Amino acid sequence: MTQTTNLTTQTNSGNYPATVEKYLWNWQGRAIEIIYETRGQGKPVLLLPAFSTISTREEMRPLAELLAPNFQVVSLDWPGFGESSRPPIDYQPQLYHQFLQDFVGAVFNSPIAVVAAGHAAGYVMELAQSKPDVWSKIVLAAPTWRGPLPTMSKGQSEWHEMVRELVRSPLVGQFLYKLNTTPAFLAWMCRRHVFADAAKITPDFIQNKSQVTQKTGARFGSAAFVTGGLDTAKTREEFLAKFQGLAVPVMVVIAEKSPPKSQAEMAAMAQLPGVESREIPGSLALHEEFAADLASAIESFI
Repeated sequence: MTQTTNLTTQTNSGNYPATVEKYLWNWQGRAIEIIYETRGQGKPVLLLPAFSTISTREEMRPLAELLAPNFQVVSLDWPGFGESSRPPIDYQPQLYHQFLQDFVGAVFNSPIAVVAAGHAAGYVMELAQSKPDVWSKIVLAAPTWRGPLPTMSKGQSEWHEMVRELVRSPLVGQFLYKLNTTPAFLAWMCRRHVFADAAKITPDFIQNKSQVTQKTGARFGSAAFVTGGLDTAKTREEFLAKFQGLAVPVMVVIAEKSPPKSQAEMAAMAQLPGVESREIPGSLALHEEFAADLASAIESFI
């Protein structure tokens, strides 16, 4: 593994431009380029975006800019998403668990605070179990553990894997993926369970999200997530077990308007002994839509 820093500097809105960096990671003999960015100074905080068809570190930018005056904030694009490499490989939990462990070990030299959105929660909690000294504080923002198809069909089944392999296929897969990433479908998805305020889902917003979905290789990671291939647990009990016996403080941030099934899972996490909880506006993308509320909760916790 090697790391190349200071590729370029972005002058984003706000007073804290991001230094964009590249981390070269090896997975089963294949080099994967990971793009991440750093802004601000102080104690480090790692921001992990949610897994989704539109996943990108850009969704963490509003939160990063709010935290930058007091912290050194690092946000990344997961392998297979955003501007990171998107090779046609088998995206699976083992890949992301190993990546997160390697990335944190390479970039940071002491325990750090982490903010994990959505499905990133499972990987943060797994690493907390296997490497207890990695995290100093854990914030889970609208955490989820089950992909969209398993959620809708009450569990995993063989047909989820069939769908995943179909989307991975060269021609049929490209066609199916395109049908499910049209601007109209993305707007419907965002209104249904991602954003609380439909007025924020403007044509420009959807255009930006649509560009994320159409990058070469985008369908492979997306198909794995949607069909439950990136789930770190098969049952609620298995997921909640990841919280047991931890010395690191954990805060669960519940989205007031998240889908009922997702909100029930967040509530179950919040009821665990030793877990703090906050409830703020928003749905599954509360980290992007209500970044100021989330930043306030994070700063009071860490």
